[in-house]
Amino acid sequence: MAIGLIGGGTWGTTLMGLFQQTGHRVELWRRSSGIAALEPLQNCDLLVSAVAFAGVEGLAKQLSNWNRYPPLLSCSKGLDPGTGKTASQIWQLHCPKMPMFVLSGPNLATELAMGLPAASVLAGTNDQLLNKLQMELSSSHLRLYRNNDPVGTEVAGGLKNVIAIAAGVCDGLSLGANARASLLTRGLAEMGLVIQALGGRPETLYGLAGLGDLLATATSALSRNYRFGNALAEGLSTAAALEKIAATVEGVPTCAAVLCLAGDRAWNLPIATQVQELIEGRIDPPMAIQKLMERQLRSE
Repeated sequence: MAIGLIGGGTWGTTLMGLFQQTGHRVELWRRSSGIAALEPLQNCDLLVSAVAFAGVEGLAKQLSNWNRYPPLLSCSKGLDPGTGKTASQIWQLHCPKMPMFVLSGPNLATELAMGLPAASVLAGTNDQLLNKLQMELSSSHLRLYRNNDPVGTEVAGGLKNVIAIAAGVCDGLSLGANARASLLTRGLAEMGLVIQALGGRPETLYGLAGLGDLLATATSALSRNYRFGNALAEGLSTAAALEKIAATVEGVPTCAAVLCLAGDRAWNLPIATQVQELIEGRIDPPMAIQKLMERQLRSE
């Protein structure tokens, strides 16, 4: 295939390498390429968006007047703070004629770039194209599964970053394996609540896009969200922690977005709530843990 890849960061260049190894022709677009350089990409067989979530809407608006509408594979993770929309939903809003698909899972770019094996999920509702993409994009390094739940797949991919921040705090405070396991289990429950409330399928929570991505992102020093949590545990402010990471930490805006949704719908998200209080500097890490431990007892 001729693939137009939008986004020249670590994730985008990693995907480019994977696709080229599979024999596809990849044309990479970076912001430095300029908006005019996007135009020729409409003639590709597949568009792949690997930009940071904050850049999705601006790019989607730029592509809304194209004459051709190739399938688009969205690889961005997050939720819009104002609307709660996922990346593919934002793309669909501005480019409704583009067949839309999602890629998510335990995709630590550094490991994939090293040639280490991984598995991920392709999600979409057009089964014919979904099967084709699964066959075309799978490789000896990246095994792709498929499902028909793009909403659940994307919501899981966004929310696991919030729980990964909490896990980074937990490990940064040296609270031990019991605390980490407890945190991840209850974090998974929060993810499941939101996934189902937004129309995702319960089984997606326990697949590669849910539990799989959570285990990778919430336990590895390669994860920016996990390292950000570590930095908060060291006593750094949010600004200082972000400066230390020196890369996009998607869990920060996603946490604000999901709590905005929670406020409108009376969702109970205690872990996300404490993460947001930490981000806003209203409590310190030990106090966040204490608040979680002192919550009213309840059934599981």
